[in-house]
Amino acid sequence: MPDFVHPFWSWYIIIPVVLGLVFCVVLVYLNTTSKPPGETETTDHVWDEDLEEYNNPLPRWWLNMFYITLVFGAAYLLLYPGLGSFPGFLGWTSKGRYDNEVQAAEASFKPLYDAYLATSLDVLEQDVAAMGTAKRLFATNCALCHGADARGATGFPNLRDHDWLWGGEADAIKTTIAGGRNAVMPPWESALGQSGVEQVSEYVYSLTRDPINPALVAPGQQHYNTLCAACHGPEGKGNPMLGAPDLTDNVWLYGGSLGAIRQSVALGRNGVMPAFEGQLNESQIHLLTAYLGSISESE
Repeated sequence: MPDFVHPFWSWYIIIPVVLGLVFCVVLVYLNTTSKPPGETETTDHVWDEDLEEYNNPLPRWWLNMFYITLVFGAAYLLLYPGLGSFPGFLGWTSKGRYDNEVQAAEASFKPLYDAYLATSLDVLEQDVAAMGTAKRLFATNCALCHGADARGATGFPNLRDHDWLWGGEADAIKTTIAGGRNAVMPPWESALGQSGVEQVSEYVYSLTRDPINPALVAPGQQHYNTLCAACHGPEGKGNPMLGAPDLTDNVWLYGGSLGAIRQSVALGRNGVMPAFEGQLNESQIHLLTAYLGSISESE
Protein backbone atom coordinates (compact mmCIF):
# COMPACT_ATOMS: atom_id res chain seq x y z
CA MET A 1 0.00 0.00 0.00
CA PRO A 2 1.51 3.37 -0.96
CA ASP A 3 2.27 5.89 1.76
CA PHE A 4 1.09 9.28 0.55
CA VAL A 5 2.36 12.46 2.16
CA HIS A 6 -1.21 13.85 2.21
CA PRO A 7 -4.68 12.23 1.88
CA PHE A 8 -5.34 14.51 -1.09
CA TRP A 9 -3.12 12.40 -3.32
CA SER A 10 -5.01 9.25 -2.45
CA TRP A 11 -8.30 10.85 -3.47
CA TYR A 12 -6.54 12.33 -6.50
CA ILE A 13 -6.22 8.73 -7.70
CA ILE A 14 -9.50 7.29 -6.39
CA ILE A 15 -11.87 9.88 -7.87
CA PRO A 16 -10.65 9.77 -11.50
CA VAL A 17 -10.52 5.96 -11.45
CA VAL A 18 -14.08 5.58 -10.09
CA LEU A 19 -15.45 8.26 -12.40
CA GLY A 20 -13.71 6.61 -15.33
CA LEU A 21 -15.37 3.26 -14.55
CA VAL A 22 -18.78 4.89 -14.15
CA PHE A 23 -18.36 6.75 -17.44
CA CYS A 24 -17.46 3.52 -19.23
CA VAL A 25 -20.52 1.75 -17.77
CA VAL A 26 -22.82 4.59 -18.89
CA LEU A 27 -21.20 4.70 -22.31
CA VAL A 28 -21.68 0.97 -22.83
CA TYR A 29 -25.26 1.12 -21.54
CA LEU A 30 -26.15 3.89 -24.00
CA ASN A 31 -25.02 1.63 -26.81
CA THR A 32 -27.15 -1.34 -25.74
CA THR A 33 -30.51 0.02 -26.93
CA SER A 34 -31.92 -2.18 -29.68
CA LYS A 35 -33.98 -0.75 -32.51
CA PRO A 36 -37.41 -2.15 -33.38
CA PRO A 37 -37.44 -4.65 -36.25
CA GLY A 38 -37.42 -3.00 -39.62
CA GLU A 39 -36.37 0.41 -38.29
CA THR A 40 -33.18 1.75 -39.74
CA GLU A 41 -31.12 4.87 -39.16
CA THR A 42 -28.31 6.16 -41.29
CA THR A 43 -25.46 8.53 -40.60
CA ASP A 44 -26.12 10.45 -43.86
CA HIS A 45 -22.80 9.20 -45.22
CA VAL A 46 -23.27 8.00 -48.82
CA TRP A 47 -20.68 6.62 -51.21
CA ASP A 48 -21.05 5.74 -54.86
CA GLU A 49 -24.57 7.25 -54.96
CA ASP A 50 -26.36 4.45 -53.08
CA LEU A 51 -23.88 2.99 -50.55
CA GLU A 52 -25.08 4.25 -47.12
CA GLU A 53 -23.58 3.93 -43.65
CA TYR A 54 -26.10 2.65 -41.10
CA ASN A 55 -26.13 3.56 -37.40
CA ASN A 56 -26.78 0.16 -35.80
CA PRO A 57 -26.17 -0.86 -32.17
CA LEU A 58 -23.02 -2.77 -31.30
CA PRO A 59 -23.34 -6.57 -31.38
CA ARG A 60 -24.57 -8.01 -28.09
CA TRP A 61 -21.51 -10.30 -27.68
CA TRP A 62 -19.23 -7.29 -28.05
CA LEU A 63 -21.15 -5.28 -25.44
CA ASN A 64 -21.07 -8.25 -23.07
CA MET A 65 -17.30 -8.38 -23.38
CA PHE A 66 -17.15 -4.71 -22.35
CA TYR A 67 -19.37 -5.44 -19.34
CA ILE A 68 -17.18 -8.37 -18.29
CA THR A 69 -14.09 -6.19 -18.56
CA LEU A 70 -15.65 -3.46 -16.42
CA VAL A 71 -16.82 -5.94 -13.78
CA PHE A 72 -13.37 -7.51 -13.70
CA GLY A 73 -11.72 -4.07 -13.29
CA ALA A 74 -14.05 -3.08 -10.46
CA ALA A 75 -13.55 -6.42 -8.69
CA TYR A 76 -9.78 -6.15 -9.04
CA LEU A 77 -9.73 -2.66 -7.51
CA LEU A 78 -11.84 -3.89 -4.58
CA LEU A 79 -9.67 -6.94 -3.92
CA TYR A 80 -6.17 -5.56 -4.64
CA PRO A 81 -4.38 -2.21 -4.16
CA GLY A 82 -5.13 0.31 -6.86
CA LEU A 83 -7.46 2.90 -5.38
CA GLY A 84 -5.05 5.28 -3.72
CA SER A 85 -4.27 4.16 -0.18
CA PHE A 86 -7.08 1.59 -0.10
CA PRO A 87 -5.25 -1.74 0.45
CA GLY A 88 -7.92 -3.98 -1.04
CA PHE A 89 -10.02 -6.53 0.84
CA LEU A 90 -7.46 -9.30 0.31
CA GLY A 91 -4.68 -7.23 1.89
CA TRP A 92 -2.23 -8.24 -0.85
CA THR A 93 1.07 -6.32 -1.14
CA SER A 94 4.10 -6.82 -3.32
CA LYS A 95 6.29 -6.69 -0.21
CA GLY A 96 4.21 -9.39 1.45
CA ARG A 97 4.48 -11.55 -1.65
CA TYR A 98 8.23 -11.02 -1.74
CA ASP A 99 8.62 -11.81 1.96
CA ASN A 100 6.63 -15.02 1.55
CA GLU A 101 8.77 -16.14 -1.37
CA VAL A 102 11.96 -15.33 0.56
CA GLN A 103 10.73 -17.30 3.57
CA ALA A 104 9.83 -20.25 1.37
CA ALA A 105 13.25 -20.14 -0.29
CA GLU A 106 15.04 -19.90 3.05
CA ALA A 107 13.08 -22.84 4.40
CA SER A 108 14.00 -24.85 1.32
CA PHE A 109 17.70 -23.98 1.38
CA LYS A 110 18.17 -23.92 5.17
CA PRO A 111 19.25 -27.57 5.55
CA LEU A 112 21.86 -27.12 2.84
CA TYR A 113 23.22 -23.87 4.31
CA ASP A 114 23.23 -25.37 7.82
CA ALA A 115 25.40 -28.17 6.48
CA TYR A 116 27.76 -25.63 4.91
CA LEU A 117 27.98 -23.71 8.19
CA ALA A 118 28.93 -26.88 10.06
CA THR A 119 31.72 -27.63 7.58
CA SER A 120 35.22 -26.24 8.03
CA LEU A 121 36.50 -23.69 5.55
CA ASP A 122 39.26 -25.99 4.32
CA VAL A 123 36.76 -28.70 3.42
CA LEU A 124 34.34 -26.23 1.84
CA GLU A 125 37.07 -24.88 -0.42
CA GLN A 126 37.40 -28.35 -1.95
CA ASP A 127 33.63 -28.82 -2.37
CA VAL A 128 32.80 -28.04 -6.00
CA ALA A 129 29.05 -27.70 -5.38
CA ALA A 130 29.58 -25.44 -2.38
CA MET A 131 31.99 -23.22 -4.29
CA GLY A 132 29.51 -23.03 -7.16
CA THR A 133 26.89 -21.70 -4.73
CA ALA A 134 29.44 -19.32 -3.23
CA LYS A 135 30.41 -18.03 -6.66
CA ARG A 136 26.77 -17.17 -7.37
CA LEU A 137 26.53 -15.41 -4.01
CA PHE A 138 29.64 -13.44 -4.92
CA ALA A 139 28.26 -12.53 -8.34
CA THR A 140 25.03 -11.27 -6.76
CA ASN A 141 26.45 -9.33 -3.84
CA CYS A 142 30.12 -8.55 -4.47
CA ALA A 143 30.90 -8.52 -8.20
CA LEU A 144 29.47 -5.03 -8.72
CA CYS A 145 32.46 -3.53 -6.89
CA HIS A 146 35.14 -6.22 -6.98
CA GLY A 147 34.42 -7.48 -10.49
CA ALA A 148 33.13 -10.83 -11.69
CA ASP A 149 36.68 -12.23 -11.44
CA ALA A 150 37.26 -10.61 -8.00
CA ARG A 151 40.28 -8.69 -9.29
CA GLY A 152 38.82 -5.34 -8.24
CA ALA A 153 39.38 -1.97 -9.86
CA THR A 154 40.74 1.42 -8.86
CA GLY A 155 39.40 2.02 -5.37
CA PHE A 156 38.10 -1.55 -5.01
CA PRO A 157 40.52 -4.18 -3.66
CA ASN A 158 41.72 -7.16 -5.64
CA LEU A 159 40.60 -10.19 -3.62
CA ARG A 160 43.03 -12.60 -5.30
CA ASP A 161 46.43 -11.11 -4.45
CA HIS A 162 46.85 -11.98 -0.74
CA ASP A 163 47.02 -8.26 0.08
CA TRP A 164 44.30 -7.60 2.68
CA LEU A 165 43.91 -4.14 4.20
CA TRP A 166 42.12 -5.48 7.29
CA GLY A 167 43.80 -8.88 7.44
CA GLY A 168 43.33 -12.01 5.36
CA GLU A 169 42.55 -14.45 8.16
CA ALA A 170 39.15 -16.13 8.05
CA ASP A 171 37.84 -14.26 11.10
CA ALA A 172 38.95 -10.92 9.65
CA ILE A 173 37.28 -11.67 6.31
CA LYS A 174 34.05 -12.69 8.04
CA THR A 175 34.10 -9.49 10.06
CA THR A 176 34.65 -7.47 6.89
CA ILE A 177 31.75 -9.11 5.06
CA ALA A 178 29.34 -8.97 7.99
CA GLY A 179 30.10 -5.56 9.46
CA GLY A 180 31.65 -3.71 6.54
CA ARG A 181 34.65 -1.40 6.74
CA ASN A 182 35.23 2.33 6.65
CA ALA A 183 38.74 3.40 5.67
CA VAL A 184 39.78 7.03 5.87
CA MET A 185 43.02 8.52 4.61
CA PRO A 186 43.01 12.15 5.80
CA PRO A 187 44.05 14.94 3.41
CA TRP A 188 47.45 16.43 4.29
CA GLU A 189 47.74 19.30 1.83
CA SER A 190 46.73 21.94 4.38
CA ALA A 191 49.26 20.63 6.90
CA LEU A 192 52.13 19.96 4.51
CA GLY A 193 51.64 22.56 1.82
CA GLN A 194 52.30 21.78 -1.81
CA SER A 195 56.04 21.30 -1.32
CA GLY A 196 55.48 18.94 1.60
CA VAL A 197 53.03 16.88 -0.44
CA GLU A 198 55.65 16.58 -3.19
CA GLN A 199 58.28 15.46 -0.69
CA VAL A 200 56.12 12.85 1.07
CA SER A 201 54.88 11.51 -2.26
CA GLU A 202 58.44 11.13 -3.50
CA TYR A 203 59.43 9.27 -0.34
CA VAL A 204 56.45 6.89 -0.54
CA TYR A 205 57.20 6.34 -4.22
CA SER A 206 60.80 5.48 -3.33
CA LEU A 207 59.70 2.65 -1.03
CA THR A 208 58.99 0.42 -4.04
CA ARG A 209 61.18 1.81 -6.86
CA ASP A 210 63.86 4.33 -7.72
CA PRO A 211 62.77 7.90 -6.89
CA ILE A 212 62.23 10.39 -9.68
CA ASN A 213 63.63 13.28 -7.66
CA PRO A 214 66.00 11.84 -5.03
CA ALA A 215 66.52 15.23 -3.36
CA LEU A 216 62.93 15.15 -2.06
CA VAL A 217 63.20 11.75 -0.41
CA ALA A 218 64.97 12.78 2.83
CA PRO A 219 62.67 15.72 3.70
CA GLY A 220 59.72 13.55 2.64
CA GLN A 221 60.78 10.87 5.09
CA GLN A 222 60.86 13.42 7.90
CA HIS A 223 57.28 14.49 7.13
CA TYR A 224 56.31 10.85 6.83
CA ASN A 225 57.67 9.99 10.28
CA THR A 226 55.76 12.92 11.75
CA LEU A 227 52.37 12.45 10.10
CA CYS A 228 52.12 9.07 8.41
CA ALA A 229 54.05 6.56 10.50
CA ALA A 230 51.30 6.38 13.15
CA CYS A 231 49.07 4.51 10.68
CA HIS A 232 51.39 3.04 8.07
CA GLY A 233 54.23 2.22 10.46
CA PRO A 234 57.82 3.55 10.55
CA GLU A 235 58.80 1.25 7.70
CA GLY A 236 55.59 1.70 5.71
CA LYS A 237 54.41 -1.87 6.31
CA GLY A 238 50.87 -0.77 7.15
CA ASN A 239 48.55 -1.75 9.98
CA PRO A 240 45.64 -4.18 9.42
CA MET A 241 44.02 -3.01 12.65
CA LEU A 242 43.47 0.39 11.04
CA GLY A 243 43.08 -0.72 7.46
CA ALA A 244 46.28 1.20 6.63
CA PRO A 245 47.88 -0.35 3.52
CA ASP A 246 51.42 -1.63 3.21
CA LEU A 247 53.31 0.96 1.14
CA THR A 248 56.24 -1.33 0.37
CA ASP A 249 54.58 -4.18 -1.56
CA ASN A 250 53.77 -2.28 -4.76
CA VAL A 251 50.04 -3.09 -4.46
CA TRP A 252 48.11 0.14 -4.81
CA LEU A 253 44.39 0.51 -4.29
CA TYR A 254 44.16 3.93 -5.96
CA GLY A 255 47.17 3.63 -8.27
CA GLY A 256 50.90 3.62 -7.61
CA SER A 257 52.05 6.32 -10.01
CA LEU A 258 53.65 9.41 -8.50
CA GLY A 259 50.62 11.45 -9.54
CA ALA A 260 48.17 9.03 -7.88
CA ILE A 261 50.26 8.97 -4.69
CA ARG A 262 50.40 12.75 -4.70
CA GLN A 263 46.64 12.94 -4.97
CA SER A 264 46.18 10.48 -2.11
CA VAL A 265 48.52 12.47 0.14
CA ALA A 266 47.04 15.84 -0.76
CA LEU A 267 43.32 15.08 -0.87
CA GLY A 268 43.00 11.90 1.16
CA ARG A 269 40.89 8.84 0.38
CA ASN A 270 37.62 7.43 1.71
CA GLY A 271 36.83 3.77 1.23
CA VAL A 272 33.56 2.13 2.28
CA MET A 273 32.81 -1.57 2.32
CA PRO A 274 29.07 -1.97 3.09
CA ALA A 275 27.91 -4.37 5.78
CA PHE A 276 26.11 -7.49 4.54
CA GLU A 277 25.04 -8.90 7.89
CA GLY A 278 21.41 -7.95 7.31
CA GLN A 279 21.45 -9.14 3.71
CA LEU A 280 23.34 -12.41 4.09
CA ASN A 281 22.89 -14.98 6.83
CA GLU A 282 25.72 -16.55 8.82
CA SER A 283 25.91 -19.59 6.56
CA GLN A 284 26.21 -17.46 3.41
CA ILE A 285 28.96 -15.34 4.98
CA HIS A 286 30.78 -18.53 5.98
CA LEU A 287 30.45 -19.81 2.42
CA LEU A 288 31.74 -16.55 0.91
CA THR A 289 34.70 -16.63 3.28
CA ALA A 290 35.62 -20.08 1.99
CA TYR A 291 35.21 -18.91 -1.59
CA LEU A 292 37.52 -15.93 -1.08
CA GLY A 293 40.05 -18.23 0.48
CA SER A 294 39.87 -20.60 -2.47
CA ILE A 295 40.35 -17.94 -5.15
CA SER A 296 43.11 -16.24 -3.18
CA GLU A 297 45.01 -19.49 -2.84
CA SER A 298 44.64 -20.13 -6.58
CA GLU A 299 46.87 -17.15 -7.43
